[in-house]
Amino acid sequence: MKLSRRHLLQFAASASALAATGAIPAALTSAFAEEPRRIIPWKNWSGGQTCTPAIRKAPASEAELADLIGKSATPIRAVGAGHSFSPLVPTEGTLVTLDRLSGYVSHDAATHRATFKAGTRLGAMAATLAENNLALDNMPDINKQTIAGAISTATHGTGRDLGSLSSFVTGARLVTASGETLDCNEGGLRDAARVSLGALGIMTEVTMQARPLYKLKRRTWVAPVEEMLEEAPELWAKHRNFEFYYVPYSGMTIGIVNDETDEAETPEPVNEDDDGLMQLKQLQDWLGWSPATRRWLIQTIMDGMEPEERVDFSYKTLSAERNVRFNEMEYHLPREAGPEALREIIAAIEDNNIEVFFPIEFRTTAADDAWLSPFYKRESCSIAVHRFHEADYAPYFSAIEPIFRKYDGRPHWGKLNTLKAGDFVALYPRWNDFLDMRAELDPEGKFLNPYLREVFGVGV
Repeated sequence: MKLSRRHLLQFAASASALAATGAIPAALTSAFAEEPRRIIPWKNWSGGQTCTPAIRKAPASEAELADLIGKSATPIRAVGAGHSFSPLVPTEGTLVTLDRLSGYVSHDAATHRATFKAGTRLGAMAATLAENNLALDNMPDINKQTIAGAISTATHGTGRDLGSLSSFVTGARLVTASGETLDCNEGGLRDAARVSLGALGIMTEVTMQARPLYKLKRRTWVAPVEEMLEEAPELWAKHRNFEFYYVPYSGMTIGIVNDETDEAETPEPVNEDDDGLMQLKQLQDWLGWSPATRRWLIQTIMDGMEPEERVDFSYKTLSAERNVRFNEMEYHLPREAGPEALREIIAAIEDNNIEVFFPIEFRTTAADDAWLSPFYKRESCSIAVHRFHEADYAPYFSAIEPIFRKYDGRPHWGKLNTLKAGDFVALYPRWNDFLDMRAELDPEGKFLNPYLREVFGVGV
């Protein structure tokens, strides 16, 4: 509502009349009448998950958060950056954004531990750490997520001996269903809370183990897929960070390694990844009818790509911009099973001429001990398949998921999958321990939306 000088004079006159008569004039009542409350729909980054919550809240303190948990409509779900593709967030009850619970809190110069509010985006966290001459031991390839969202879903980077982001957590603060704030700094509570899907409560602060700031030398090159798969065990053993992308219908891969260096930083190259993806889409649209022609043309283009090198601080070389939206399925397999599983995935796509242009991502991650981490007590490789956000992902993902399941894969919690409670209990040795803790901290299921009720087998 826009206030003009004329409106203000009308309100002043009404106020004078109120003082004189003790009655509320109609002009004053209508002037301050509340507009009908708008219900604002929510959707995630890809547009694949949506909901219309009854209430949307943005608490700025633990006290505000505890108060709204006690009073608000359920299910209560927290949302960070909306970068999860699975239905972790949608609720018809209360949607809590962590945007106002964000920012740097403190760091310990002796231990290199740093504390941030839970809604801080990973990119902002990394920049702040760098200002304090610190960095995490690893970063994911996308840094737009919030800290709480990333660790709660076991978001990860790549590296044989490097764990997911949740493995760097030394402590966290959690507001539970009762409004109590817990410090999750050790023992079972910490190991459950580090990867908790927002089912134990809502995080407000996270303390991460960092290290002195360091630089990496990133090398990118092109190689035939069989050559890359044969050399993969040697590459992940030799290099600090190793990953590669297979370009469908090409027989070719793009390999990436990072190793620590003291060399001077090089100029940041122009990011052409988004343009490259859309060119692959054009080739699919134009040549999808002829896989052989498509393969020849992509190979011709990729054969002309020279190796590239870049030196910069770790958080700049490990994360990249991703502006072409997609939906994603990613599973974490026993590391030794990765190469053969990828061969089967490629065959399933290309033997059946499945329409796909997004490269397939192959990474490695170290074992950890968070109860619901997909990397629990298992060195893993991760294989991710993507589908353009405007296309139906179900046929593609349903053709690939049985291969992941065949190799005892555990799905990324933030990515699409079709598993239910009975599947998860067979995959996670501490599954029932987590269920017991969840029931203790949230006996009424305030934080369980329909998807999580299916995941945990609660009231279904």
